[in-house]
Amino acid sequence: MSADVLQRLGTLTLSVKHLCRLSELIPSSLPSPSPTVSASQVPSLFREPYILSGYRPVRQDWRCYLLSLFQWHNESLNVWTHLLAGPVLLLRWWANVGTLGYIVDTASLPLSLFLVSALTYLCLSVAAHLLQSQSENAHYCFFFMDYTGVAMYQYGCSLGHYFYTSEPAWRESVGPLFLPGAAFFGWLSCAGCCFAKARYRRPYPPQRKICQLIPTSLAYLLDISPVAHRLFTVSWTLEPSLPFHALHIAFFLLSALFFSCPFPERFFPGRCDFVGQGHQIFHLLLSLCTLFQLEALFQDYARRRDAVVELFGERQLWWACVSFPAMFMCCILTALITMRHIYKELQRKQERDSDKCL
Repeated sequence: MSADVLQRLGTLTLSVKHLCRLSELIPSSLPSPSPTVSASQVPSLFREPYILSGYRPVRQDWRCYLLSLFQWHNESLNVWTHLLAGPVLLLRWWANVGTLGYIVDTASLPLSLFLVSALTYLCLSVAAHLLQSQSENAHYCFFFMDYTGVAMYQYGCSLGHYFYTSEPAWRESVGPLFLPGAAFFGWLSCAGCCFAKARYRRPYPPQRKICQLIPTSLAYLLDISPVAHRLFTVSWTLEPSLPFHALHIAFFLLSALFFSCPFPERFFPGRCDFVGQGHQIFHLLLSLCTLFQLEALFQDYARRRDAVVELFGERQLWWACVSFPAMFMCCILTALITMRHIYKELQRKQERDSDKCL
């Protein structure tokens, strides 16, 4: 990991600690979040491997979890990395609008949908990590929504890459199948993650990661194909967006590594409970990836905005607009169906536990 990333993580940690002190200003009439507890004091569903403390007790008032935004616990950095990334993206968007001449029209539609998809995954991720500790139902529900956000981000990326980054040679070979395939694999990644979450229990077997990573990897390989083709076929000196594309790919691959492996907490159990978890580093790297991706797509948009409608036609651009909410509804429906199955399973578990007590 580069020294720059470590420095950013350290600066972010100090900022979050200062923000957490705002809890002292919360009126006493509001419920106060309970002190954090050890892993042995929460159900196994809420425990993370090698994270031994810093957990929030389950079944508190909802307002306690909302106010835990300003409490120092083992999810604080997971929340704040993505919570702060949203305003940073909006500021960069505003800056690029002023310098690159962004105009709200048909040609800018895929770029706008990319921003919506990025903000969607960031917001749903914040909600999942902030509120999932309330109950078993809440844990599953919010993480299913988180998977929906990731799928929408994947599709938002594919729209930007297809309309602004792809080269004619790539479109001739892959083009007609790209967007339908991106939509399918985006939905499949949501369905695979929901299935893995619902099917497997802690300690999670390797099959769970396989169910998550295979459809997500297939979606990424397809989504990134127009960018990879351009990186290998176009001179970097002629295209200012290509270094940003290379950076966003590098940060994504690094983030995928930290998502897949519980590193470094595997080697330092209990010492990364609050700062330094692999998932926290994954959040930070993914936020940087999204920021570089926004810069790259704005550069590509500026280069191609006058030719987008001529190249693809208004009908295909508007189809992209319709397909985006349609895919969102498919992912939401998948999450709800899986949630219904989980709800019934939890009800049966409660009934069995009640019978044992009798």
